[in-house]
Amino acid sequence: MSALRHYTIIELSEGVAGEYCGKLLSDFGAEVIKIERPGGSPTRRLGPFAPQGAPPENSGLFAYLNTNKASRMLDLGTAAGRETLAALLRSADVVIDDHPPGWLAGIGLDPTDYLERYPHLSLCSITPFGQDAPEERRHAEDLTVLHASGWGYHTPSAGENTRPPLKGAGRFQVSYEAGLDAAMCIAACLYGKRGRFIDISKQEVMASRVDYVLAQMVAGDLEVGTGRTLFDLGGPSGIFPCRDGFVYIWMSAPSHWEAIRRLLDDTAWMDEFPENWMERGLTPERIAICRARITAWLSGLGKDDAAAVAQGAGLTLAPVNDVSDLPRSEQLRHRGFFAEVEHPVQGRAVYPTVPYKLSVTPARIERAAPLLGQHDAAPLRPATALQETNPHKTIKRRGGALEGVRVLELTKVWAGPCVGKQLAYLGAEVIRIESLGSIDVTRSYGVDDIDKAPGFQAVNPQKLSAQIDMKSKEGIALLKELIGQCDIVVENLRPGAIGRLGLGYAAVKAAHPGIIYVSMGMYGNDGPLAYQTGYAPCFVALSGLSALVGYEGETPRGMNIRYADSSFGTAAAYAALVALLHRQRTGEGQFIDLSAVETMTSMIGDVFMDYSLNGKIAQCDGNRHPDMAPHALYPCGGDDWISIAVSSDSGWAALRTAMGLPDDPLFRTLADRKTNEAALDVLLSDWTRGRDAASLAATLQSLGIAAAKSANSIDLVADDHLWARGFYRYVTDGAGESKATLGPAWQLTDGAAITDGAPRLGEHNTYVFGEILGLATAEQERLAQTGAIH
Repeated sequence: MSALRHYTIIELSEGVAGEYCGKLLSDFGAEVIKIERPGGSPTRRLGPFAPQGAPPENSGLFAYLNTNKASRMLDLGTAAGRETLAALLRSADVVIDDHPPGWLAGIGLDPTDYLERYPHLSLCSITPFGQDAPEERRHAEDLTVLHASGWGYHTPSAGENTRPPLKGAGRFQVSYEAGLDAAMCIAACLYGKRGRFIDISKQEVMASRVDYVLAQMVAGDLEVGTGRTLFDLGGPSGIFPCRDGFVYIWMSAPSHWEAIRRLLDDTAWMDEFPENWMERGLTPERIAICRARITAWLSGLGKDDAAAVAQGAGLTLAPVNDVSDLPRSEQLRHRGFFAEVEHPVQGRAVYPTVPYKLSVTPARIERAAPLLGQHDAAPLRPATALQETNPHKTIKRRGGALEGVRVLELTKVWAGPCVGKQLAYLGAEVIRIESLGSIDVTRSYGVDDIDKAPGFQAVNPQKLSAQIDMKSKEGIALLKELIGQCDIVVENLRPGAIGRLGLGYAAVKAAHPGIIYVSMGMYGNDGPLAYQTGYAPCFVALSGLSALVGYEGETPRGMNIRYADSSFGTAAAYAALVALLHRQRTGEGQFIDLSAVETMTSMIGDVFMDYSLNGKIAQCDGNRHPDMAPHALYPCGGDDWISIAVSSDSGWAALRTAMGLPDDPLFRTLADRKTNEAALDVLLSDWTRGRDAASLAATLQSLGIAAAKSANSIDLVADDHLWARGFYRYVTDGAGESKATLGPAWQLTDGAAITDGAPRLGEHNTYVFGEILGLATAEQERLAQTGAIH
């Protein structure tokens, strides 16, 4: 059974972001009709290419992005093409677009008034900086957006100011992330049963992926500056060489230090280190000694053996996988993450699928990407009526697509709370269950007041908090009763912990069969490695993504240490909404099993396709791009850098004219520039060095060239466009204190009000126990005396 089989989506997109969004929906059964220009979508001419066939049918990128879709060829530059589109729109539920601002108005879908003609239709626009982007940001590529978002400047972790910041993983990291947010917002709007305009900003999507850090910075709780390490955690964590490759080790707590003591033969050196040195006694000398000792230990171990022995000792160590390791992984094979797909031109190949396993309505690749115009004459599926829902009466009316939806959070740290945050920002009422005896580390780490912990406040705005002791029988019974008043439960506790509490899916379903139960784990809930745990950099290392990030010809450096938690949380939120749409029609709940590793592998689908089709194992390539040159970071005045990406020969002509260069045949065509790329980068570096990065970017933008200053944390917090769009906003907590935080990465017609800061511990006990559960005051007092609630 397919969760989205009743919905029709028109995909106008011609880039990776929109096509990936459409794929996420079509793999759940939505009828996604891809409108292609004569000659086909531009992504049909982007690699990797299969050895069989020819354009427009041999692109592995297009094949990955367009599974389960239909293709109709229309020339929207003609009146006839626009009339055909208008007829399609009358039977559609959603339109996906990723063209520049202004393009939609030119085909009769002006975002400001289209709802007057199509009140049922949600229109999702994905652009680099939103529909209201200023002129100096109108030209963009994924490289420049990544650097405008702050990620680029701070990648890799512990980057040296003398070497260029990096582009991230692969070619399309920004677009994949934006497509995921778009799919989540579309699912929410489908649930809301009315047309809405969704304005997705790629810059805001990427900035939101570091919300735990950036929200603290914008609130004034974390230092901002020009340092490239200000997103970092510090300490000895990082990538280490081993006998057959590399591993990632996360070390931040006394338990990790004790695990190292158990693993190493020679531990006398550890006695010279003070207790809790990783929290309060970090020095460069101690970090260097620790890393050297661990490196020596790893020299005789393979990466998989090292992971097994370290995980057994309590140390979070993960192999740094490349794409060739992934299909051999016993864990990924067990979970069926890869599928063989037969393409009519490219032949049979292995594709990545999805990171979420839904027990009733799983996503599936039922058919390969379409041939150009394959479905020109196919009829549309008829629309079907929705059942009415019974929304919950919530603590306050905030509006939004998910108004009346209630979510229960049993989550810790970052990825799990991100799920609730995304759903709250879409209008849901989100209740965190907490207890003083098992306090979230983000409430307690390095603070004296658990109600004013900056890390907790960063990822938990617009939520409620109730205190229940989950170690008591009465507390568990109360919690089960509360689950019966909710639509969605989210948990990301350590493997096995939720079952030991008697709150596993089977137990909850027996009492509440309509519940949507979201369970999050590094490797998911089942499989030979499901017992292993890790933090965000471990997810990235295992996924194949870390192996792609580094300087050309050198060993992997990996993404910034903060990357992955919010991506994982957003994938979980999307999957939960897909299940909610199914329940809206059928009343049927289900179990959702999510893997963080698989989430991140999904973000490099094109890289995996190159391996699957051609056997190519991608390596670190610095800031190179196969279809653009120049495409790199260049030094400017002070510690600043500018990102420049040229995607056409005409763009290069404009750039060389600005540089005062003649028409050199060494650089005339893309092939020429790729052949002589090292010399090209020297020319650019000599020209940009000493210039003001922001002014130079504005000048290049005026010439139609994608360019952006690589934003440091000061630039990011002071970004006027982010403030104007409401990405930065003020919220007020229960004590009446206002502070800045991050809002959503989208703008939405009739979006939810976002006004409340993170809750104090147990702030909403009276509402939860009294109004939702209907407990009399005397009963609440009795439960408080027994310790079941606080």
